[in-house]
Amino acid sequence: MSSFSGLNTATTALWAQQRGLDVTGQNIANVNTPGYSRQRAELQSIGGNAVPAMYAISNQVGQGVDADKVIRIRDGFLESRAQIESASTARMTAQDATLAQIEQAFREPGETGIQAKLTAVFTAWGDVANHPTEDGARTAVLQKTATLVAELHTTSSNLDKQWTQTRDSLDTLAQDVNAKSQSIADLNRAIKRATQAGLPVNELADKRDGLVKELATAIGATSSPGDDGQVDVSVAGAMLVSGVSAIGIRVVGTEVPAEATALDPSFVTDPGGTRLALGGTAGGALTALSQTIPRYQQKLDAVAQQLADQVNAVHTGPGAYDKTGAPGGPMFGSGTVPAVPVTAANITLLITDPTKLAAASMAPIPAVAGPPAVAARPSADAGNAAKLAAMARADTGAAVAYRQLIVDLGVEASVATSNLQTQTVVAAQVDASRESVSGVNLDEEMTNMLQFQHAYSAAARMITTIDETLDVLINRTGRVGL
Repeated sequence: MSSFSGLNTATTALWAQQRGLDVTGQNIANVNTPGYSRQRAELQSIGGNAVPAMYAISNQVGQGVDADKVIRIRDGFLESRAQIESASTARMTAQDATLAQIEQAFREPGETGIQAKLTAVFTAWGDVANHPTEDGARTAVLQKTATLVAELHTTSSNLDKQWTQTRDSLDTLAQDVNAKSQSIADLNRAIKRATQAGLPVNELADKRDGLVKELATAIGATSSPGDDGQVDVSVAGAMLVSGVSAIGIRVVGTEVPAEATALDPSFVTDPGGTRLALGGTAGGALTALSQTIPRYQQKLDAVAQQLADQVNAVHTGPGAYDKTGAPGGPMFGSGTVPAVPVTAANITLLITDPTKLAAASMAPIPAVAGPPAVAARPSADAGNAAKLAAMARADTGAAVAYRQLIVDLGVEASVATSNLQTQTVVAAQVDASRESVSGVNLDEEMTNMLQFQHAYSAAARMITTIDETLDVLINRTGRVGL
């Protein structure tokens, strides 16, 4: 091996160590960049020529080092786990948020919720039972009942608004997913071209993988490696991104809360119309639309129906008389003609005159012709009012049904929060493991920087040594007697 060949070997060493320093600097510069994966210069020795000439044998030990390749440090298994756990966390977060909003709609426990107003109504009936002939107590019953009806309307309306807002958010989510899918396909195209041309693609791949993780959070998508550095993205068995092509998704189905079913609304491919069982935020939102919100709306409607049926049964039953002596009429209805089943949204107070409240269980005293003449008197009995007041304590009353609804909601919300906390810990552990592989560690980068720096100095010293050798060989060899 000639001395000039040694200079070339040392030059490749200088270039390789400089490349290592450049990569180290890139890692340090992006230590706080979201989604950045640390890079590493792959150093490979350059061997000597296996057949340098027809009838010659090479004694070279090598031609230096090559550092053309810079790779990303990533663990494919941990990346897949991160996508799965991210989707699960997003789905549970959406479910927890849904239940929290439902709790806000009911506002329990508190003085403004349905429970407090139910209690106020039955308490007012108790006052009528104690003072059956006083118009003030009867007026209080109508006022408290009207307040209860208004609160049922408000709570039902809040649940409908929550459903509508969640339904509208799905359209925005679909648009965002479609934009990100197209961006992934465009990045796949750029990465494929760069890879075939031998150009670096690490930063492009980081950006693309970040978009894939966002899709995993939004709809539960997963990725698989493709040719020339590309990735394919699938969701619910359908290929969303295949190489450089992407298909979209859209929301179909009802926009009316009362018409929601287990499969309506839903996401479908666009084009194609294939229904997708999505995860992530979309999956949690679909569960809220098709199950959670309708279930509590139905329970609230059942409470309103039960309240109307039970109060009307007592108020119109045999032996129920108002202040004028007339039989009691229904107190609640749907407010429509023809009548429809009572719900929390349409329950209506049908009585507005306090004298029409059937508080008595005995008919009024009729007038008696004289002599001596006795004038007619309203009944001072309050047996019917007492029955209505006692409904607050009935085991099958509307108050008990409503309390059970709130208990069920509290338990479900507590379980959802607990599950989310557990899932958050799991996802954090997976992210920590992933970051330990692909994240930038400043201590490690400083060590690499010192390593490359000393290697660069050693290569430079080698060039100096070869230079001195050549100086002796060229300038001092053959000078005899001088």
